[in-house]
Amino acid sequence: MRSDRSFSDWGQVFPHAACVVTLVDRLVHRAEVIEIEADSYRLKEAKELSASRIKQRRARKH
Repeated sequence: MRSDRSFSDWGQVFPHAACVVTLVDRLVHRAEVIEIEADSYRLKEAKELSASRIKQRRARKH
């Protein structure tokens, strides 16, 4: 599961939490929220690792 979801998607992250709005409110009360419009390094690394593992599996088969 991605950890860089927008606040509006937190209902999917915490489907049974009745107080998600309160949780978000408390987290951002004194915070400065900065939205970054860029590719995720974690996602990039995960894709590279997955591709590497697939390549290794294919090499073992041959």
